[in-house]
Amino acid sequence: MMLLAMIQTLLLLALAPLFTGLIRKFKAFFQGRQGPSVLQPYRDLTKLFHKDSVISKDASWLFTATPYICMTAVITAALMIPFFTTSSINFIGDIIVVVYLFGMMRFFMALAGLDAGSAFGGMGSSREMTISAMVEPTILLSIFTMALISGTTRLGEISFNLATTGLDLVPPALFLALAAFFISTLAENARVPVDNPATHLELTMIHEAMILEHSGKQLALMEWSSMTKLLLYLVIMANTFLPWGIATEVTPMALIIGIFAVILKITLFSLAIAIIESSMAKMRLFRLPNLLTVSFSLSLLAVMSFYIL
Repeated sequence: MMLLAMIQTLLLLALAPLFTGLIRKFKAFFQGRQGPSVLQPYRDLTKLFHKDSVISKDASWLFTATPYICMTAVITAALMIPFFTTSSINFIGDIIVVVYLFGMMRFFMALAGLDAGSAFGGMGSSREMTISAMVEPTILLSIFTMALISGTTRLGEISFNLATTGLDLVPPALFLALAAFFISTLAENARVPVDNPATHLELTMIHEAMILEHSGKQLALMEWSSMTKLLLYLVIMANTFLPWGIATEVTPMALIIGIFAVILKITLFSLAIAIIESSMAKMRLFRLPNLLTVSFSLSLLAVMSFYIL
């Protein structure tokens, strides 16, 4: 089990830039552009790792430690999230631990944005915390819906229980929770319509404002951890909400099918994100509560429909 968890963690870290590049390639296709190669994020990370970091004279140790804290958080989360098999590291309540590992990552990124003493960093941190306060209840309710459906708070067991259940026996609450979680994924990972990941040095930026003062190796770690976080959210949707195809037993054929199934599902989710980002613009900040209220309502309806229907 530990060996499989380590293998899946290495795979997730290695594939994260690829799927970020894939989303950019899909967006370029829908916008009628050739776009960069899907391997461009790897080149960007390599370039950043070969550069020195420039640190503000006003920054404390927190600014320097944040990139490593963020990478540690996503690596720990990757150990517990079922990727191609349900045999990952799991324990009672690990689903809550994963949510708050992402919360810890967001918290330290916001602190680092404030710590550098930059006006842009403070603005981005303030906006990020405002959005996260509205998104976090939605994520928890969506996840708890899956726990109610499967009867457990272990991520691996949720995937196993649903994967061995026919689709006709799955309650409508699952699809309501999936819709709510998908909107939260866009908000948590700075995607359109909540934020624009391609934004640099604009007054509307949120995520980019927090990491604006980072450079070199530190920026590479921040970017890599953000890419991995996006992939982990897509994996949760693929293997917690729609786990069909995941390996429920540790055999070579089951593992191969599990890898192909999860890659296919993540690719489809990436395509959906690219379609959304190509067909609509970023929403104005004061309109974001309307969108996030819709996602919260969907997650609340998911919990209610589980008991009613």
